[in-house]
Amino acid sequence: MLTYQYQARNTSTGQLVKSQVQADSEQAAAKLIAEQGLAPLSIELESNKQNSPFNKVRTKDKVLFARQMSTLINAGLPLVQSLRNTQKQTTSKSLRVVLSDVIADVEGGQSFAAALEKHPTAFSPIFYNMIAAGEVSGTLDTSLERLANQQEKDAEIISKIRGAMIYPAVVVLVMILVVGFMVIKVVPQVKVLYDSMPGATLPFITKIMLSISNLATRFWWVFLILIILATVFGSRWARTAGGKRVIDKAKLSVVPINRLFQKMYMARFSRTGSTLIASGVPLLQMLEVTGQSINNIYIKEVIDKAMIKVRGGKSLADSLEGEPYFLELVPNMLHIGEQSGSLEAMLAKVADYYEKEVDNEIKNINTILEPAMMIILGIVALLIVAAVLLPIYGLAGKTLV
Repeated sequence: MLTYQYQARNTSTGQLVKSQVQADSEQAAAKLIAEQGLAPLSIELESNKQNSPFNKVRTKDKVLFARQMSTLINAGLPLVQSLRNTQKQTTSKSLRVVLSDVIADVEGGQSFAAALEKHPTAFSPIFYNMIAAGEVSGTLDTSLERLANQQEKDAEIISKIRGAMIYPAVVVLVMILVVGFMVIKVVPQVKVLYDSMPGATLPFITKIMLSISNLATRFWWVFLILIILATVFGSRWARTAGGKRVIDKAKLSVVPINRLFQKMYMARFSRTGSTLIASGVPLLQMLEVTGQSINNIYIKEVIDKAMIKVRGGKSLADSLEGEPYFLELVPNMLHIGEQSGSLEAMLAKVADYYEKEVDNEIKNINTILEPAMMIILGIVALLIVAAVLLPIYGLAGKTLV
């Protein structure tokens, strides 16, 4: 049962009523409200607006949803019954809420794709475009299966890239904690030792460490505020158009991650394109949907330019040839696919190739990062050890003299 908030007018008295009702769908809620002698004015899910960012659905839940729907439809179940069965089986609260609206819309006469399109925070353009193509061609079960495979492949690549970033992040965090402990707790003890010996002078590197220690202990709250402000404003800036352009440009130009992201985008473009074409989506619509799913402004701009050229009569391969952010293999394979009439198969081969290349790039980056991190750790450790041990050796020498 879902909880709906509603506004209604009493048909007898004309009084405005605001209350809640529990029902399986919006239509069921409207029926219950009408049975109370009320004319519903508005009905909304409690704390769940249709396009709320909190209604986002995890990729693995969408993959499972697509696979279950494909199986049920292939078995001959009607669409609404398949949706109801899938809604009951899902463990995702967000997906259950969204499916409640989707079921109500489909029962009201809307197409499955149109019902999904009303929930952009839950379902991407590729999702409802492939379903729309499947509905038109009568191959909805096949389109759903292809969609599940495509979403799985895309999620797998992203998961690998995130996994590759965990190691350096953990090393940096440990390094910050160790350095912080040494600077705040250990280095000041050296000063206490020197203060007990008149005429002793601290080495230059120890003085620097002590200055940092004094700042950290006296003004820690300033550093904390600065970190919080940097995090808040940095995340907001990253979501602006200007911030996104800078970040997307860095992904394509900063060594050594540029090759990794270029290959990831080529894999995503090819896999999405192959899946859409296989489902019967027209070429121009495929390019539009793929551009939206790439998640990089510069790659999307290249695809938008290619769309204009294709609309003007050029082939897709010629439209992408020579573009700086598209690796050469893509237009070359597209030429072969267009000439042989097997564009879908060629895009799938390109996707397979670049997915393997993403794995190789991750290994290469790890090979570079590991020794680089070790060198940085060694330098930091050397500086701290020097700041602590040099004064001790100086004191030992004076004692011997």
